[in-house]
Amino acid sequence: MIDFKVAEDKCIECGLCKEDCPVGIINLTPKASIAKEKERNCMKCQHCLAICPTAAISILGKKPEDSVSCKDDIPSAQAMNNHIKTRRSVRKFKDEDLDQELIQELMETASHAPTGHNDNAVLFSLIDNKEDIIIFREAVYNAIKKASAEGNLPKKYAMLASFQKLWEKAGIDIIFRNAPHMLIATAPAKDASPKVDSLITLTYFEFAANANKVATLWNGMITWVIEEIDPSLRGLIGIPQDHSIGYSMIFGKAGVKYARGIQSDGLHLNKINLKN
Repeated sequence: MIDFKVAEDKCIECGLCKEDCPVGIINLTPKASIAKEKERNCMKCQHCLAICPTAAISILGKKPEDSVSCKDDIPSAQAMNNHIKTRRSVRKFKDEDLDQELIQELMETASHAPTGHNDNAVLFSLIDNKEDIIIFREAVYNAIKKASAEGNLPKKYAMLASFQKLWEKAGIDIIFRNAPHMLIATAPAKDASPKVDSLITLTYFEFAANANKVATLWNGMITWVIEEIDPSLRGLIGIPQDHSIGYSMIFGKAGVKYARGIQSDGLHLNKINLKN
């Protein structure tokens, strides 16, 4: 059951929902409706709810009045351009936790990211406090140390052994950068595009985080350790075995402030022209 409902006193029979339905299952009789036998084809995209100009359509138990209006405050094109151009990877964090409500809000915002076939199944594995990050950090460094000692550390990750020794001998944390929080995005391997879905969702999280003055760092090293050096770490932090890992991100309050964005080395473009 997709619970498709139309408020007949609001429906103006404009047909926009029918025209915009990706799978073409909406009929006008004369109000919008979906035949029971066609409900299984619904992609759960909610385009019908989003496009209805009179807020007449509800679906999947979701009501239009609970959605954000496109008339609400959104950044201008220039503001969005500036936001993207001033984004920086941060490698110095303050030794304090973020507000839990803010973290929750950032993840909920990121959950609006698009996913292949509208699978909408990206899982965030979150460490939201310094105490747990300390425990996981030790597990990661110990996994590197063990793999190195047993000769099982892949050559392409040889630098991780150096980072582990630096941590053990001098307390310098190259991998986690003393960040108080970590987020790992995964999705069921059976989905249409699990890794891509996870990466897109993390990107949405980063943009939302940066807009709230939260610093982020894409962290390949944590991802490598979990995927290729010690997969048992999945169990430690509860990542399902049937999930593909997209990527890891550490975040928190920035311990450094940048005055401006950098200057790109330039756009690389393959402009396709098939009409000649």
